[in-house]
Amino acid sequence: MKIALFIGSDSDFDIAKGAVDIFKEFGVSFQIEVTSAHRSPERTKNLVSDLEEQGVQIFIAVAGKAAHLAGVVASHTSKPVIGVPAGGGGLNGLDALLSTVQMPRGIPVACMGIGKSGAVNAALLAVEILSLKDFSIADKVAVYREKMAEKVKEASDKIKERI
Repeated sequence: MKIALFIGSDSDFDIAKGAVDIFKEFGVSFQIEVTSAHRSPERTKNLVSDLEEQGVQIFIAVAGKAAHLAGVVASHTSKPVIGVPAGGGGLNGLDALLSTVQMPRGIPVACMGIGKSGAVNAALLAVEILSLKDFSIADKVAVYREKMAEKVKEASDKIKERI
């Protein structure tokens, strides 16, 4: 397994689903776990350790409100950690964004945008990191990008037809 996807609560799965879809599309092995920086700190610590021993290379953490999950994960590993702030809450995800992006010096966390797009981008970044050593993944990334470009061109052509 190459990627661990942590969500702070089961309600975050709706956000994480896009990342799961990306992993499946690229054929990348992953594991998803519900764990909390605050409600289950020992579980989080043990999961990081156990999953590293199983070969996980990248961690993604989706959490909302006081979103410390990515930082806690990063404090227990030297593997790349990508944080995804969940939306909602009293500040519509801004609190989660700031909690994720403002890590102290020496404990880096890559931070994506808030919500579903952030989760998809986190998965794509993880896949791109893996592609540095796995050329079959690199080829899939190139095809994925070509498909995106083609969809943009098709959308442009459709708009022109309407004029």
